[in-house]
Amino acid sequence: MSAPLLSKKKTLALVIGSALSSSAFADTQVRVIPSQMVQGGNGLIQTPTARMREEGGMAINYTDNGEYRFWSVNIQLYDWMEATARYTDVRTQLYSQVPSFSGDQTLKDKGLDVKFRLWEESYYLPDISVGFRDFGGTGFFESEYVNASKSIGPFDFHLGLGWGYLGTADDIKNPFCEIRDSFCERPGGFSGRGGKVDYDQFFKGTAAFFGGVEYQTPWEPLTLKLEFEGNDYSRDRAGVLEQDSRWNVGAVYRHENFDFSLNYQRGNTVGFGVTYRFNMNTASQIKFDDPPKSLMGRNAPSDVKDVNKSRLYNDLYSSAGFVLIDAEIKEDSATFYGTQVAYRDQDEAIERIGRVAASELPDSVETYHVVDSRGGLPLVDTQIDAEAFIAAARYESVDADITETYVRTSPSKEVLDAYEPESTSGFFYSTNFFFTQTFGNPEDFYLYQTGLMLNGGYAFNENFSFMSSARVTLLDNFDKFNFLVDGEEVTLPRVRTRVREYVTQNDVWLDTAILHYKDNIAENVYGQIYAGYLETMFSGVGGEVLYRPVDSNVAYGIDINYVKQRDPNSQTGLEDYEAITGHASVYWQPEFLDDTQITLSAGQFLAKDKGVNIDYAKRFDSGIVVGAFAAFTDVSSEEYGEGSFTKGFYISIPTDLFLLEPTKGRGLFPWVPIARDGGQLLRRPSRLIDLTEPRSPFYD
Repeated sequence: MSAPLLSKKKTLALVIGSALSSSAFADTQVRVIPSQMVQGGNGLIQTPTARMREEGGMAINYTDNGEYRFWSVNIQLYDWMEATARYTDVRTQLYSQVPSFSGDQTLKDKGLDVKFRLWEESYYLPDISVGFRDFGGTGFFESEYVNASKSIGPFDFHLGLGWGYLGTADDIKNPFCEIRDSFCERPGGFSGRGGKVDYDQFFKGTAAFFGGVEYQTPWEPLTLKLEFEGNDYSRDRAGVLEQDSRWNVGAVYRHENFDFSLNYQRGNTVGFGVTYRFNMNTASQIKFDDPPKSLMGRNAPSDVKDVNKSRLYNDLYSSAGFVLIDAEIKEDSATFYGTQVAYRDQDEAIERIGRVAASELPDSVETYHVVDSRGGLPLVDTQIDAEAFIAAARYESVDADITETYVRTSPSKEVLDAYEPESTSGFFYSTNFFFTQTFGNPEDFYLYQTGLMLNGGYAFNENFSFMSSARVTLLDNFDKFNFLVDGEEVTLPRVRTRVREYVTQNDVWLDTAILHYKDNIAENVYGQIYAGYLETMFSGVGGEVLYRPVDSNVAYGIDINYVKQRDPNSQTGLEDYEAITGHASVYWQPEFLDDTQITLSAGQFLAKDKGVNIDYAKRFDSGIVVGAFAAFTDVSSEEYGEGSFTKGFYISIPTDLFLLEPTKGRGLFPWVPIARDGGQLLRRPSRLIDLTEPRSPFYD
């Protein structure tokens, strides 16, 4: 081989190698970051992409899009699944043609979307996802789609095939028509009542291609988008919309946790939006907190008789957030009964308690028992191997792991027999804020009520107590309700649709007032009974039994209650309606879904309908819990009324995400799109699954 030819080949190899290296470098350094589309969810402008964000990602969006305005919340529940809840304001339509009902308010609609990743992007293959848009609402934007996304340097390419709203352009014959003729036509019209999942429409009717490209510009905050959409706007709820082009262009500017978007759609419409995003896994708050006690200069007493119990017990609270109820210190073991009030993370709480005990107790004490109690009931015994703990806390080996020095067990008979708290009787009280909100009402899009919840009572002993709570409304706009009871004809007793009478006519309302008894009735079995005013709308008597081993991913419970409806015009009065309601429940934390609890409750509901309630809750590393529930009963969708079946969503946020000191406690923010009378659970004043929470495998 000649030298010039060899030199050319070497030069070519260097050029190709340099290009590949640059491409690989670019691919890792300037990848496009997924952003929200107009209707919420990771996408381009009007169309979704196959992309997913990091688990725990949350995006709160507002977009203005000509005839529509959208408010949406998008959550990355797992790295392979995202969900979006959306409200749509249709500017060209009125909510109702009856002025006394909704005046000139424009039409509002709820929608739910979900997307699943089928294949994760590799060097040669793209991300592939399948999604369902507006699958549980009135079907304004009902669609199904399959799409793929592939990143090449600063470009992200997307291609999808859509049905329904995303497929009205009819680019291609529906491929499922080759399988069955029924896929060639899609049932038309809106479902009317909403809330019903139209499985019979999935992947049916016309289909169209959609897709586009995103470009991450050299200026890091700016991303550009070019999109080709599959919708021809011939079937929109806002009316037939003019479309001069199927190509849309847009830009996203990022500033800290905000995205600002600007786009030009349909060849004739300018849109804009703003997104606030954060990650629920990594959300945290700086704490002004003393570090755990150091054992490097440990100077413990040599004999149990020399232990300074007063200092030990005070340090357990001040340094470890452990409120002591009872204690027993023997020559070879120490047992501390109490309640953790500061540290949500169980491992951090135990390490702090262990460090306090090790600094104050002699070497003869071989085991520390930390017995976590709720409401005076000992629930979990964390047994710490003192010698191993001290060695790990001193980092005496490079692989020291404090969590391997203790085990969690159910309190033994010996531990329970030694439990003799000095004082389990007396008054107790607390004050919390409450916040109730509702979206999409005919009178006004957003209604709210907030105020104080005053709680108090008297404990006769660790088992028996009187508890009560009163709601004091400080600020609300519920006076905008035009009708206390809606005018729709229903076949079920009005067990929940009268709620407006209770919340609008009483600025101060006695929510609960009950006598309550609880106990550990057998190994791993807990029971309770209660009687009185059980919740805002019902009084009665009931009981519950729960089987829950420590750190088991399954628990079983059963409750039964006899209730009567309360009179909204009297704090203590009752009405004639009565019912027996109760459920057998399974609480399951599946191993294949991290930090997830699924609850199945089968039985009879308040309106005497029978069925099952399914509750899903996902907990993120920050302690934030996102949940959803739905009830399916023997009541048909026609009998149920608007919404077709009971469903709702909630988010539970630890209060210490907003405070500078560690603390326990939560704020609950529910969202029930439409509350009808079917599938309604009694809001029991005490639930054993909550009382026994320290026995959960991911307790915090």
